[in-house]
Amino acid sequence: MVSKIEFLRTPDDRFKNLKDYPFSPHYAEIDGLRMHYVDEGEKHATPVLMMHGEPTWSYLYRNIIPTVVNAGFRAIAPDLIGFGKSDKPVRREDYTYQRHVDWIKGLIASLDLKNLILVCHNWGGLIGLRIAGEWTEKFSRIIACNTFLPTGDIPAGDAFIRWRDFSQTVQEFDIGDIVQRGCRNNLVPGVIAAYNAPFPDDRYKAGARQFPVLVPISPEDPATVPNRKAWEGLFAWKKPFLTVFNDSDPITKNADIFLQQAIPGTKGQPHTTVKNAAHFLQEDNPAEVASAIVGFLKGSKL
Repeated sequence: MVSKIEFLRTPDDRFKNLKDYPFSPHYAEIDGLRMHYVDEGEKHATPVLMMHGEPTWSYLYRNIIPTVVNAGFRAIAPDLIGFGKSDKPVRREDYTYQRHVDWIKGLIASLDLKNLILVCHNWGGLIGLRIAGEWTEKFSRIIACNTFLPTGDIPAGDAFIRWRDFSQTVQEFDIGDIVQRGCRNNLVPGVIAAYNAPFPDDRYKAGARQFPVLVPISPEDPATVPNRKAWEGLFAWKKPFLTVFNDSDPITKNADIFLQQAIPGTKGQPHTTVKNAAHFLQEDNPAEVASAIVGFLKGSKL
């Protein structure tokens, strides 16, 4: 079925000469929308699906992708619908948790990916962990970075409520500034410009605005039931599962401990706490994050 969703497409010239982003674009048609993804490495190599969150895009993984590819893996980093080079529905109501899950499932199916390794951050985990819990047979390993799979059964913390309220009330939703606020290091102007590049004006930011209110914070949320079901798959997950978290993120604080206690595959794994890093740890210390990922992939046994 062809989508009837009205969307905008960021002009290509917005992405010219991006700092440290040399990757060729790839596109898949998913439900009538064009989804962009990075695809680096040999096509026959084991695929590593790198999923970004709010309000970033595949640019977040620009310093991780070469290390993963040089280690002999295939790096696939999609831009979620509404972000990066992917199409951006203009109506906020066209963004739902379920649709984001279905759109990524559509990409996995269109690329016929198997034996997948999931690397997920922020909303990339809300979507990726949900899919991995539902499609356990398609995934071989999981690496969770500053993320979780909420069901609304645990009250949201004050830090998240403040972020959600800010996202809905601030007049100018400055993407580059939001990413900078989530970093400990000062980002150079070229990096901030790259995070702003997908959004020429506010019309393109419907998804970025909507994401915070899609997080289930009560048991009555429509995502609660499918997320609980996905947790059944994760509670039984015995394949390798690694957490790579920072040491000072108020929103995901202790989520790594919960994951390690709840998921059998976390036992005995070299879980990493990245020091002197904030929420966007891929920006603050990409070398340590990349090293933790590749070390786990090479050392973990299925």
